[in-house]
Amino acid sequence: QVQLEESGGGLVQAGDSLTLSCVASGRTASRSAMGWFRQTPGKEREFVGAIGWQGGSPLYRDSVKGRFTISRDNAKNTMTLQMTSLKPEDTGVYYCAGQASVQALRLYPATAYWGQGLQVTVSS
Repeated sequence: QVQLEESGGGLVQAGDSLTLSCVASGRTASRSAMGWFRQTPGKEREFVGAIGWQGGSPLYRDSVKGRFTISRDNAKNTMTLQMTSLKPEDTGVYYCAGQASVQALRLYPATAYWGQGLQVTVSS
């Protein structure tokens, strides 16, 4: 079992930066791929990006490439999402998630561990 807790959301203006953090706890926390999803009203939850338990090159959705950076610190069981050049379309509830692998997280999110989510609002 893995428990996830997000922090760092808020209201920013377009072009600003914001950093989200996710702290994982549980027996397999350090061995889980971790990632971020987001959801806006009326839309399905969408994959934002993820990183494997050993780190390495994260996987991102096309619309955030070059603007968002995911990193993790296994010593602290923490994953960070650094968001720059934010756009109004980045607005949504951001969820931290954990799974066995990055591909499993992206393809089978229904079986992932989930945080409670936090709101990110980007005003124009």
